[in-house]
Amino acid sequence: MELNDAPEQTRAPEQTWPLQAVVRRVDFGGIALLGEDGHEFIAIARGKLMGKKKSLGNAVVVGDRVTLAWEGERAMVEAVAPRRCAFSRRASGERPLEQVVAADVDQVVVVASLRRPDFKPGLVDRVFVQAAYAGIPAVLALNKTDLGEEAEASEILADYAAAGITGHAMCAATGRGVDVLEATTRGKRSLFVGHSGVGKSTLLARLAPGHELLQGEVNETTGKGRHTTTAALLLRLGQGTELIDTPGVRAFGLWGVDGSTLEEYYPEWQHLLGQCRFGDCRHDREPGCALHGALERGEIHKRRFASFQKLRAELEGERT
Repeated sequence: MELNDAPEQTRAPEQTWPLQAVVRRVDFGGIALLGEDGHEFIAIARGKLMGKKKSLGNAVVVGDRVTLAWEGERAMVEAVAPRRCAFSRRASGERPLEQVVAADVDQVVVVASLRRPDFKPGLVDRVFVQAAYAGIPAVLALNKTDLGEEAEASEILADYAAAGITGHAMCAATGRGVDVLEATTRGKRSLFVGHSGVGKSTLLARLAPGHELLQGEVNETTGKGRHTTTAALLLRLGQGTELIDTPGVRAFGLWGVDGSTLEEYYPEWQHLLGQCRFGDCRHDREPGCALHGALERGEIHKRRFASFQKLRAELEGERT
């Protein structure tokens, strides 16, 4: 539901008048909230929440628990409860700025496709790194596996299993394998992140039947998907299950992680850090590198290590 399409009455029924609510969506027209009874209504933020900023920015985000005051028939967000965690990314633009995507999530579900578009480990690993930085568990939902070879999908999932990351193969279009992910999200607040066109909205429509979500197709020429979700949106399914849809991304900038700390967020080689011959080893071509030794023995998968090297080079380039 677009905020501009919301009913004129922004106040909950008089007998409920909620004083606390959860942020469902933030848009230019206001803040969509969910009361404890599931009633949805619109509020605006007090100016003090934004400080000197002219927009909400990171002051109020999807998943936040807020305290309300009522002025006539208008709901006002008075305060935001402390966040137990937050998932962020680097905002687009030349200046390094944090963009908080959602707050108080229990897990991040990274949605990727085997085909149309082809699996891209770069973005998947970026999101896993960001989740590790935030201390949030993450899982991989590998979609559109019906369009490729089963062996290829199994190999990708095995790479991540070796890194301690759970992955699920599925086809959201037919529903095959979605039940396993549904069990993984039950009773949790899950944040869904993925490239445009990987079928994230189709998958969420399977998990949340009856909730209207826009679904787009992949451009046949470019192989890229169209943006169908315009802002993060929280779906409450009941019994503690909440799903947060986010706009499909073309790129994902890390926040809080640089080239010198990146290695700390790859769980499969934490036990090797500090074992290189040289204390300042960059895990590139140095002799006695513990990571390269593990790579040669097959203990580290080439796809993940190549992704790490590419991302580190990019982060170091940003710093220069």
